[in-house]
Amino acid sequence: MHMEFPTLKIGLAGFGNVGAGVFKNIEKNRSLLRERTGKDLQITRIVVRDPSKPRSVTLPEGIVSTNLDDIINDADVDLVVELIGGIDRAFDFVKSALEAGKIVVTGNKALLAERGQELFAIANQHNRPIFYEAAVAGGIPIIKTVQESLVGNHIQSVFGIINGTCNYILTRMTEAGLDYPEALEEAKQLGYAEADPTLDINGWDAAHKAIILASLSYGCWVPADEVHVEGIESIRSEDIHFAETLGYRIKLLGIIQLHEESGAMEVRVQPSLVAKDHILSSVKGAFNAIMVKGDVVGETLFYGSGAGQDPTSSSVIGDIADAVARIDREQGSGFITHELYGKLIPVAETVSKYYIRLQVDDHPGVLGEIATILGKHDVGILSVIQPEDHEESHAPIVLMLHYAEFGRVQEALAEIRQKDAVQGEPVVIRVEDLS
Repeated sequence: MHMEFPTLKIGLAGFGNVGAGVFKNIEKNRSLLRERTGKDLQITRIVVRDPSKPRSVTLPEGIVSTNLDDIINDADVDLVVELIGGIDRAFDFVKSALEAGKIVVTGNKALLAERGQELFAIANQHNRPIFYEAAVAGGIPIIKTVQESLVGNHIQSVFGIINGTCNYILTRMTEAGLDYPEALEEAKQLGYAEADPTLDINGWDAAHKAIILASLSYGCWVPADEVHVEGIESIRSEDIHFAETLGYRIKLLGIIQLHEESGAMEVRVQPSLVAKDHILSSVKGAFNAIMVKGDVVGETLFYGSGAGQDPTSSSVIGDIADAVARIDREQGSGFITHELYGKLIPVAETVSKYYIRLQVDDHPGVLGEIATILGKHDVGILSVIQPEDHEESHAPIVLMLHYAEFGRVQEALAEIRQKDAVQGEPVVIRVEDLS
């Protein structure tokens, strides 16, 4: 017997790589989605910047325009998908959609990290939800996991490899011995890095995702300007080599931790030495992995493609299906505040071990001077590597430092930097104990 399904009409803002994937995969799995959601999902409006641009999917006739208001003003559109990127234009569009009573699905991590607090307030005011699974880690369902599956847990920590471009570059530097510029160029040629990869390699793409995860986990919005962010631009092949010698690999990590005694949060992104025998060390190429620890569930691990047309469109379509399930019920905004947590800990007060690489004049007494300065700042040395094969006049020194506050280490390095025997900038990489 043929069954009639009510239609859910969707407006799609942006038809780039992910937008094309959403259209393609809804068409491909239309009957499956009908059976699972009880509605016929139809994209009835598509807005693009340039209709003549070559695309991997043919744009349908009659539903394409270049004006975002065409989606907002269409009373038949129940749900909008925002995939235009950027912040201000996307904010205005999502705000207008919520005010028009439409449900919003977005994959825009920068928008949510920078202006999410405003948007969720508007969503609450108009009783319309925002779904944002695709904003973090591509096809990995990490947002739903934290919101739903782990709802009965205090989230104690989230450690994540959440930028595939950086992970690919660091993997190739580790496995193929490439220098950073070579690995970056290869990542561009393979499509893992954009023509302008700045947000990836300077750490801010990962930081936007970490801010969303931290805000979701702890129910209070984390100010982007208070998050410590470092990229991978200063990592060199010798750092990869020394890390391997010491039993570590270098990964760009998003670090989110709760200090339970104070209720304060630690949110930072930086290259990190991770022990070779830890599971995150084995995450290679453009893949992402996120380790979430809850006080009830213990440690959980999520692994998969962190970007790409099909994985990311899978998350968008999953959000659309979630919206169908909730469309006739009272809605929240998709973000629940907690009263349990408070301030962000200044990065200077965060504690870890450290890898330090210095280039120094090769003469007696230099290491002793460096050790004296570190000791003055109450920073202990765990081990020292002084390779014998180096230029006659200059030598690298690699120090592994004991647990110390980041601020004390920075103060010590500022003093060490002033010594005539120290050449150039020290390389500082945090050593993360992920247990």
